Amino acid sequence: MKYFFNRIFIWLKDLRSKIAFYPSLFAIFGFFFALFIIYLEDLGASKYLLDAAPILVVDNGNTALSILTACITGLISMMVFSFSMVMVLLNQSASNYSPRLLPGLISDKNHQIILGIYLATIIYCIFVSQSIQPEGNSYQVPGFSVLIGILFTVLCLSAFIYFIHNISQSIQIDNILDRIYNQARKRLNFLLESEKELFTIFPETEDWTQYYSEKSGYFQDLSSDNIAGICDESATRIEIIPIKGSFIPRGTPMFKSEKKLDEDAVNKILSNFSLGRGELVTQNYVLAFKQITEVIVKAMSPGINDPGTALNALDYLTELLALRMRKRDDSYFLDEEGKNVLIKIRSVSFGELCYQVFAPIRAYCKHDIIILQKVGLMFIFLKKQKTADEAYLKVIDAEAQNFLEDGKANIKNKTDLHTIRNIAEELNIKI
Repeated sequence: MKYFFNRIFIWLKDLRSKIAFYPSLFAIFGFFFALFIIYLEDLGASKYLLDAAPILVVDNGNTALSILTACITGLISMMVFSFSMVMVLLNQSASNYSPRLLPGLISDKNHQIILGIYLATIIYCIFVSQSIQPEGNSYQVPGFSVLIGILFTVLCLSAFIYFIHNISQSIQIDNILDRIYNQARKRLNFLLESEKELFTIFPETEDWTQYYSEKSGYFQDLSSDNIAGICDESATRIEIIPIKGSFIPRGTPMFKSEKKLDEDAVNKILSNFSLGRGELVTQNYVLAFKQITEVIVKAMSPGINDPGTALNALDYLTELLALRMRKRDDSYFLDEEGKNVLIKIRSVSFGELCYQVFAPIRAYCKHDIIILQKVGLMFIFLKKQKTADEAYLKVIDAEAQNFLEDGKANIKNKTDLHTIRNIAEELNIKI
């Protein structure tokens, strides 16, 4: 039962990133709320409101139907316009910054909730309008229901004003970078907190039994708690082979086990791997480095030529690299008592991460002295930071040397070359 609920949790977490998630929830709420209000009408809600505050009640069926019809048509137009604005935002972000930013923008809760409010109100007004009957001596116009529909429409107008404000902010690259940075920082801080002072020696796993993936997709996340429980039941230890964020074809080795496992245990472990068709920064901090790197590269491309954006992105990249230097390359997960290491989780090494980040930046920015100077200051700053492994400093030195050597080869101005030599001296690097 525990594993079933965990799978439901993982499924819901993936579902939340879809643009239709919150609108669907609000639509269902609008339908059931309309039924609830119609039920209150049968109990005499409109009659009570007519006696208490007659000015708030519409007591003419044609007028009530006209009001609801105007609300429905107006809200449909607003929803179409709002959805079009979201599409414009996604298109501009993909063309000007990076297509990899789209999953994060689509999963923006604010846009989804606003579209959901529109949809819930439209569905509510449609069902309430269906309850309005031709006037008769014994018929009571559902004035209370109409009043609620008018209030919901006013709420939609307020949400539309907020949407215009939010969409104008979301399209700005500074806010996009800030969102990516905050998501990656939270993820890295969570991983650092889970590591704490843990230091362990995990045995060699060359002779362990491998088990393979039964489906393909991006390795998004896994439930360490459930897998640790299975390891405890089976009296074994496992190593997670793929790196989070990598694409897993069918038949790829997924984990190694110290002891051979039965089919039921293997299926339980594999069910706790979340494979999808997309990536999110909240689940994989490495994606933040890729996104920021692509923003820098796109900004420095001849078609965009926006060094200001590249400089801003380098500031965020510096902060994230300094935070990553405090984390070890491999992560471990303990049992409930916190004594025995049950799971070893591989991650992108700091050296590989730096190479993936700086290689494309070096290719596109080696001719720009301002970017070179900024990156040089980044290396100087990183060498002064607290690090989980002294080998990280050698990685910084190697990347700095590659960057400065490429800059020296592509820049001919004497003043610019002098700036590069000064940075090399500060880093104690020979070029």
